Amino acid sequence: MGGFFILFAGFLASGIPIALGLGIAGTAYLYLSGNGMMMLMIPQRMIAGIDQFVLLTIPLFLLAGALMNVGGVTERIVVFARAMVGHRRGGMSSVSILSSGFFAGISGSATAEASALGTILIPSMAKQGMPTAYAAALVAVSSVMGPIIPPSITMIIYGVLSGTSIGQLFLAGVIPGIGIAAGLLIYASWRARRDGFPTTPRMNRRQRLDATRRTLPALILPLIILVGIKTGIFTPTEAAAVAVGYALIIGTIYRDLTLTRVWEALIATALVSASILFITAMASIVSFVFTLEQVPTLIAEGMLSLTDNPWAILLLLNLFLLILGMFLEPISILILTMPILLKFQQLIDMDPVQFGMVVVLNVVIGMATPPVGILLFITSAISGEPVTRVIREALPLIGICLLVLALIALIPQVSLFIPRFLM
Repeated sequence: MGGFFILFAGFLASGIPIALGLGIAGTAYLYLSGNGMMMLMIPQRMIAGIDQFVLLTIPLFLLAGALMNVGGVTERIVVFARAMVGHRRGGMSSVSILSSGFFAGISGSATAEASALGTILIPSMAKQGMPTAYAAALVAVSSVMGPIIPPSITMIIYGVLSGTSIGQLFLAGVIPGIGIAAGLLIYASWRARRDGFPTTPRMNRRQRLDATRRTLPALILPLIILVGIKTGIFTPTEAAAVAVGYALIIGTIYRDLTLTRVWEALIATALVSASILFITAMASIVSFVFTLEQVPTLIAEGMLSLTDNPWAILLLLNLFLLILGMFLEPISILILTMPILLKFQQLIDMDPVQFGMVVVLNVVIGMATPPVGILLFITSAISGEPVTRVIREALPLIGICLLVLALIALIPQVSLFIPRFLM
């Protein structure tokens, strides 16, 4: 298998897109390893990789988030967060964190969250007197909540590949998402006091009520999804369709959703959905190659030759996923490594839902981890700050996320309390 990884690394270094790199490297490896006849199965494997009903949730949830975004919900979320905590010292930093948490319940994507909120919040924090690099780092790391707080595209992919209940994964993400938000809020408050960030005038009661009234319909979307799935009113796929209908209704009520904006949302959804499903199809080739060459078994045996301690295996697995998360997007990582991950899950005998949360949080934190975390580069480009300064400001924030990750891995109740209580 060394040949495959050399080919894949070479394609990445040459600038070939990840999806094409996965597919071409997998196909080339089959040919060079003497399994040329197996190449005839590649189209079938690609189609089988995306021919799953539950994958309909991806374009539907993306469309719901896009409709709310073009319909002005993003700005309303920011105004609502300002009404709640904007008057505190350095209040815009707290607004940024709360906005990320609220937006996570709509978008389900870390990169979409960093892009949408960064353009609004980074200039606002800089205008309040905060270092621009700190503002960019805060938006980047706060965006980690996007795939943790339901609905989550990454959790859907994990559930499809592993056979884990998507509804339980959604519920399991609630407490970790709140934990990350709480940790970041504590740090932001401490930093504001230490550096003497300025305060802003508190909104009057009427302004706060108006902000709540205008934003509340959008904020209850995650609750509708979770309650509907938990009570059996609809499946995760049907919940995604309900989310689209709800987004259309909200946009009509707000009178901000024109036909032109709906068309923009449809185009954006089509482009992102096509890229995700194309990556899924291409990565299915690699999964086929791994299964053919028994890579999961070989890696598991190699790991056991080093240690059979479940905690040591879990630590090594976390490091492995964090490193991968720096270079690859979460969906590619999951599809590429799922056979190996399932083998590890059996070795350490961890609950499938808890293990899913550990995996998802790892690969998402990797997106904000230096030196090449994509979220850091997105907010660096928006802010105009050098990425090295953004990385320096992001390190303590990443430490908070890693602390939450450790709690999830070591204490099952952190992620399993709500799923077990409700389901």
